[in-house]
Amino acid sequence: MTASLVIGMPGGTELLAILAIAILLFGANKLPGLARSSGQAIGEFKKGRDQIEREIRETVQESSEIAEERTGDE
Repeated sequence: MTASLVIGMPGGTELLAILAIAILLFGANKLPGLARSSGQAIGEFKKGRDQIEREIRETVQESSEIAEERTGDE
């Protein structure tokens, strides 16, 4: 039987270990600020991703409209 390496969401024990390490590294007083900064960074990343996806959809739509116009002219 072969064991496959599956990386999934951490469970309760893993989350507690990560939290303990974070407290040791950054201190309990800095964790709320760190969490806030991380949340803001993730929000900015999602905004940027959504903007790029929107631009790609618009470009694809414009390209398909131009292709339809060209095939209609011939």
